[in-house]
Parts: sequence; structure tokens; C-alpha cells
Amino acid sequence: MIYKQYKDIKLSCLGMGNMRLPQIGKPGSGDKIDYVKAHEILDKALASGINYYDTAHVYNGGDSESCLGEWIAKQDRDSFYVATKFNIGACKDYKGMFEAQLKRLQTERIDFYLIHCILDGNIDEYINSGAIEYFEEQKRKGRITYLGFSSHASPATLKRFADLRDWDFAQIQLNYYDWLYETTKEEYEILYSRNIPIVVMEPVRGGRLAELTPVPAGILKNAHPEWTNASWALRFVKSLPGVQVILSGMSTMEQLENNLETFSVENDFTEADKEVLFNAGRALRNDLYVPCTACRYCTDNCPMQINIPEYLKFLNAYKIEGKWGLQGIENVDSQGTPSDCIACGACMTHCPQGIEIPKFMSELAEVM
Repeated sequence: MIYKQYKDIKLSCLGMGNMRLPQIGKPGSGDKIDYVKAHEILDKALASGINYYDTAHVYNGGDSESCLGEWIAKQDRDSFYVATKFNIGACKDYKGMFEAQLKRLQTERIDFYLIHCILDGNIDEYINSGAIEYFEEQKRKGRITYLGFSSHASPATLKRFADLRDWDFAQIQLNYYDWLYETTKEEYEILYSRNIPIVVMEPVRGGRLAELTPVPAGILKNAHPEWTNASWALRFVKSLPGVQVILSGMSTMEQLENNLETFSVENDFTEADKEVLFNAGRALRNDLYVPCTACRYCTDNCPMQINIPEYLKFLNAYKIEGKWGLQGIENVDSQGTPSDCIACGACMTHCPQGIEIPKFMSELAEVM
């Protein structure tokens, strides 16, 4: 395992994301986490040298924190670091939420605490809420060790928030596709120029960069047949000097073992490899229609209980394969269907990618 120095400690370059832990029902169904399988993965991760574990109270309706907490209670608490977050869009009571998180995680301290999901539309609410000052107080008391934030905001808003205080770290969505086509490169440079250590989320874009369409997959396969699509994406991110920890939401042992191999060697990604990868990204651009990362922030607020991320996968497949891409759509585990969408917009207020979900639900309903 590769480690990087962070202040007076060392952090594993690969961090365990706990947003996509194995579930009891079908993957993506929103069912409760399978604690037994999840704990087996966490045990393997810890034994393999991963010492950074990330969660949030909005993941799996709080079940992610509870699952991680039961695991934490059985471990040497000083052998790893825990990160969790406060999202003002999901809960205004930051004091009550923080106390609840400590109980769910069965710990007396949060090592890395984040102001969660800064957006252009919520930055002022965060600044004026008193939450930042409260968490700074908890840091002084030793209940928070390092205080940071995560952002899905524009570069201008990111600059504004980054300059509010001396943040210990920041978390952004960073992957080669967004580096090419979104503002990710600029966001990275904003943080790097301010010496703010970067924790990376969505390095494989919610799994989308692991399951490439044939042309980009072929480009990568020709260059390094032994590398998986996901490992290409991870190698690019770990080549960036400003990156401290790269989170991967691992839901199977196979994913964990593949990632452990990727993070066993430093400096194995060349400039020539980067050009190959960017060529694959350009080819993928021609195929990708809806930039969903399957974070599922949208689903809890849908009054029609539509499994939005699963249906968006089929819309992407339809754009590439035509009607054959809709095979199996009738088996999506969902209370509502795209035709049930009432275009209320509740989903969009929680979508970090800014996807016009009602528009795509309407489009999918027409082609189904």
C-alpha cells in the first residue's frame, strides 16, 4: 500500500468509501446494507493497509454510518482514521446531527470532518448557519481532529469557500473524464495552489469509467492489456501531486483486490499513458449521454419512489445500442417508473451533477 505524509501522520493513498457497500437486496435497490459482507470487506481493507474510511449521514439513510460504527467498535480505534460529513440540505440541526453521528459511529472523535457538498446555491446558508463555527469549536475540544469540506460547486464558489479559513483538507470529484470536459482541472489547481490537501471522490465516476463502451475500452486494452478500466482511472488520479487520498466505493472483494494491486506501486503512470487515457476519454464523450454517477442523492426525495440512477443507466444504453439497450428495464427494482415522474424537481435539488432528471425521465418514458 502506498502512503503519503499528512501533517504528522501517514494516510493510505487508497481510502475506503462506504457509500456503495454490499446490500441485502439487488445492487442499487436502496435496501439495507449487508453488514456481514460489508464487514468482511472492511476487515480485508484494514488488514491490507487501508487506514482512511469515509462515510456520511446521507449514505444509505444513515445505515452506512451504523454499519461502519459496528465495525469500528471491534477494532483498535487508533489504527485507522474515520471521515464523515454534515450536509445542511439534509439536516439543519448540525449540533444534533454531530452527536447522532458519534453514536452511530460508536466513537468519541471524528478524525476528518467535512462540511458536505458545497454548491453555488447553498454556500451562503453554510456560512450564515453557524455550523462552521460550531465544528471549529468541536475541533478545539478534540472531538474533531481535522476540519475540511467537500465541493460540487463552480470554481468561483470553490475559491470563495476555500478562502474562508485555513482548511485542513478538501474533497472534490476528480477523474480523467471530468478533467477533460468539466471544471475539475481548475478546481484541482485552486486547491493545490492554496496547499490544501485533496481527498478525491468519484475517481471512477460512480463506476462509469470501469464499464466503458467498446471503443474507449479497446484503446486502453491495446496499451496495457493487464490493467482494468478502473485501474487506468485510479492511476491517473494518483499521479497528481496534490492528491492525498483517493476514495473508492468498493462493494466486492474483487474490486478491493484490484484496487490494492493498483495502489501497490508508485509512479507507474507515464505521460504516454495519460495521452492514451485522454484519447479513450474523448471516445467515451461520443457515447455518454447522461453524466450520472449513481450517488443516489436524488432517490430519497422522490415522491414517486423512482429508482432514478438505474433508469438513467438504461437511457445511456439506449443512446448507444438503440432498443437493445432497454433489455431488462422491466426488471428494475423500483416502486415508480419514469412515466410516473411528476417533474416536481425534488431530485434536482440534491443532484451534485446538476442533471435535469425530469427531462430525462420524460424522454425515457417515451422510448419505453
